[in-house]
Amino acid sequence: MSDIVFSRRSGWIPNVIREDGELKLMLGAGADANHDPRTFTFPIGEAHLAVIQEDLARHLLLWSAVLPLCDAAGTRGRLDEDAAVALLDPILLSAPGDVDALFRRIPWDRGRLIAHGAGIDLLERGQVCAALRTATETSDGKRAQEYRANRRRAERGTVLGPLDAAILRYTGQYLHGSTIPRRTPDAVDPALLPEVVRVVATAEQACAGMRIGRDPRRGKRATDKRDWERMATAVETAVRRAHAQLADDAVRSVSFLMCSEAADRSRNAPMEDDEQAVGGRARKTALSFTDDKGAEKKWVQGGPRTAAAEFWEFVGDRSAGDNEVFTIEDKEMGEGVQLHFYADSIARVTTVREGTGGSEPEYRVEYSLVDGMGGYRKLVSTFALGGCAALDGHGSWMTDVAEFERARRRRAAE
Repeated sequence: MSDIVFSRRSGWIPNVIREDGELKLMLGAGADANHDPRTFTFPIGEAHLAVIQEDLARHLLLWSAVLPLCDAAGTRGRLDEDAAVALLDPILLSAPGDVDALFRRIPWDRGRLIAHGAGIDLLERGQVCAALRTATETSDGKRAQEYRANRRRAERGTVLGPLDAAILRYTGQYLHGSTIPRRTPDAVDPALLPEVVRVVATAEQACAGMRIGRDPRRGKRATDKRDWERMATAVETAVRRAHAQLADDAVRSVSFLMCSEAADRSRNAPMEDDEQAVGGRARKTALSFTDDKGAEKKWVQGGPRTAAAEFWEFVGDRSAGDNEVFTIEDKEMGEGVQLHFYADSIARVTTVREGTGGSEPEYRVEYSLVDGMGGYRKLVSTFALGGCAALDGHGSWMTDVAEFERARRRRAAE
């Protein structure tokens, strides 16, 4: 049976409890194997309780020093109570200079103190007691996040100017560079917002007319990596030319914003009608789509979607790491193409002689390398438009398998 003797307004700051007549400090830290929070306790004395009640700074410093011991306990281990108890007198009862000296020797949770208002410059100089003069019971987690973000940048040698920081706040990238970017003008100092908008306008002009297409090879909502890289390069080049003073983090953040918005537009739009882009609608009347797992889908002219759009929808639904070969076949004409996504290659197959009298039909198989998703789109649409013959002007077609493999190895080595 335990009773709370002392607690503060913030539920995470350790409480003092009385358990079976003994005073203990109780804190929650870490999680167990089921991701439930762990609770630790260790004994304290009446003198320690008096300081904890009267001195918020010492209370927070003790918490900061005990947290690494909780982390060391992991998901199942026991708290090293002897080590925790050994911290009590040096932190709660010693002179400020001795406390500062102690914190230069032991591990402690810096972010916890910063979240509770500690002065960052004083902490960095090792003056922990002075830093806690501005401490508050309430916690500001964002302050600690910003501190960690700045530390990571400093470790990389990155120094942000006011405009750099404003751009990162505008795109939501200030705390973590992998966060999906968005436009948040309210997060920017109004005095800097016009400059941020000018930088974003430069980026928008640089990628005007560019798009990031879908890449069904990697899933239904995946986008083309090459398109992304092309747009990112265009934006970063233009922004660096027009705003040479910007740090790389800010430039990449604006580029990330442009590419993410373009990718979202693509993901939320219907599958692109590539046949229109290569010169018309399919002259094929019926096609069969198959994958390497035996699935099949039929397309017949006259429906609401083009052959290419229907095929790429089929790929997006079915493509996987163990399913990277897809075929489009015109059975009536005896021709088709087989796409090998794992090798960035394609084969076109035409029937030279139909099988008669029990004999096997004779096929002509030609191979060609493909230049990314854009190349695949063009080839599929061209086949849907005019069959194998229409592919003559697209790619270098080889009938010799050994020659094709040499060409594939040469490209892989480039």
